Amino acid sequence: MWFNHQTFYTAYEQAFAPLSAPKLSGLDRLLGFVQLDPDVADVRWVAYMLATVKHECADSWQPITEFGKDSYFLQYERPPKAGPLGNTQAGDGLRFKGRGYVQITGRGNYGKLSKRLGLGTSLVDDPERVLDPLTAYRIMSIGMREGVFTGKTLSAYLAGDKTDYVNARRIINRLDQADKIAGYAERLQDCLEGALQS
Repeated sequence: MWFNHQTFYTAYEQAFAPLSAPKLSGLDRLLGFVQLDPDVADVRWVAYMLATVKHECADSWQPITEFGKDSYFLQYERPPKAGPLGNTQAGDGLRFKGRGYVQITGRGNYGKLSKRLGLGTSLVDDPERVLDPLTAYRIMSIGMREGVFTGKTLSAYLAGDKTDYVNARRIINRLDQADKIAGYAERLQDCLEGALQS
């Protein structure tokens, strides 16, 4: 898929708000990654991916680190959260806090995605690497397409005649803020379709 970026940005600003230079730069980079991703061929997938980033990255359009004081992340080292996240060592909660475009969290997820991307153990060895925009995009694309995060995939909610942006939130985080993100996706789909080039 290829998009006219300027047409998209104009539509985006009409649908949401003016884009500052850093936001425009981040959104432009994301749109470029999408255009070069051979595994993303449905505008609805792009719309939902962008809607997720808009929400998870506090409307910055940049990969970010989860907000909170260091003490906040101790919750990720105790039951019931430590086990599912694969946190096994003291300090894992803080070391493997949410990062990137989709806020991956936990030693287990960092390790699983590092291997899936062919990076060996590099994301475990250097968790800050998740903040690299291309790495963050690859994590999001594989995770959402293949169900790496929760077992749920984009194709389960957005394929053929089925467009279920609300339940697509299950790909990332159950139904937390599902309606809000679905609203973003609907508007983003309109913006993208208007900018789509054959």
